[in-house]
Amino acid sequence: MGNHIFSLKYGCNPQQTPARISIVSPTVPIQVHNGDIGYINMLDALHAWQLVRELKKVLDLPAAASFKHVSPAGAAVGIPLSPALQKAYFVDDLKLTSLAAAYARARGADRMSSYGDWIALSDTVDVATARLIRREFSLGIIAPGYDPEALAILRGKSKGSYPIVEIDPQYEPEASEIREVFGFRFEQRRNDLSMSFDLLRDIVTAHTKLPDAARRDMIVALVALKYTQSNSVCLVADGQVIGMGAGQQSRIHCTRLAASKADTWYLRQHPAVLGLHFKPGLRRPARDNAIDQYLCEELTSEEEEIWRTAFAEIPRRLSVAEKREWLEGFRGVVLGSDAYFPFRDSIDRGRRSGVEYVVQPGGSVKDEEVIRACDEYGMTMVFSGVRLFHH
Repeated sequence: MGNHIFSLKYGCNPQQTPARISIVSPTVPIQVHNGDIGYINMLDALHAWQLVRELKKVLDLPAAASFKHVSPAGAAVGIPLSPALQKAYFVDDLKLTSLAAAYARARGADRMSSYGDWIALSDTVDVATARLIRREFSLGIIAPGYDPEALAILRGKSKGSYPIVEIDPQYEPEASEIREVFGFRFEQRRNDLSMSFDLLRDIVTAHTKLPDAARRDMIVALVALKYTQSNSVCLVADGQVIGMGAGQQSRIHCTRLAASKADTWYLRQHPAVLGLHFKPGLRRPARDNAIDQYLCEELTSEEEEIWRTAFAEIPRRLSVAEKREWLEGFRGVVLGSDAYFPFRDSIDRGRRSGVEYVVQPGGSVKDEEVIRACDEYGMTMVFSGVRLFHH
């Protein structure tokens, strides 16, 4: 067993130098094709790689993740996009492979949060996916391989400094993991329990309908939550995370955050949003910000003045009633949680965002209250029996 050492650009912050990682392995499982990598970059890369690898293993579909600060802003599998999603994600001018579709979904669900992401892909990167990545601002990529032309495209990003990491898809670390905090060394078994459809057997509600699409989306939820800073709650639809509420101390605050992001995702598909007339040449990040402010209920006068400069034609804002009417058509959503719901409030809030299916570990003294709430709404809820805290 060799101890392989890689120097990093710096630690969590530029003043934290020197920084490095070491790998105890007979062979080196990664190859850096391009660029300098930082401490947080590698944390994002290694967590995101595990997420997409597991999604691919369980669902047998290409998978992608968009990571920021060691949690996914988005995660998805590669299924075709509707015309509305293609336009909302700014990819209606591209021909997408399944892998490119997975990243378009992972990046597109919460474009504000995904700006400057670290990308993970489950499959060898093809030219279509590289072309999509080339035109979005990201901090680097990890994948099990790269087609030669795709690698050349990616090497041209960021004036030739774009970090590109290749990882051996067969690499498996030791069962035990170690970290050090303030001079104290912590050791535990890695969370190597595989998410699988076997975890979806315990339906606890009166309503038991669980179509294949909902089962797929429950797996997406469980795998995404497994690699998200706790507490965490996510909403999933159409094979992708559409709202992630990560790192909150209160579970209902996780749910409110995830649900508000999911509402924005659905509202971005409203005809009024898809029909916005931006000024010619306005870049995608500026369009994202303008759309976000268009859907925002409160802007300061200064924000409003700047917002108006994004448009060739100033749009009429959607009313609260119009937004609510559109959101009433939002259905079939999965709500997932990394630990039990201690009260029914997350179910009540989820219902407003189209939730019809719930997956959570169970185990609360208020389980019956939560089950009754699901029954009132005609939801199907599964107890997975598995807590997924991640820190």
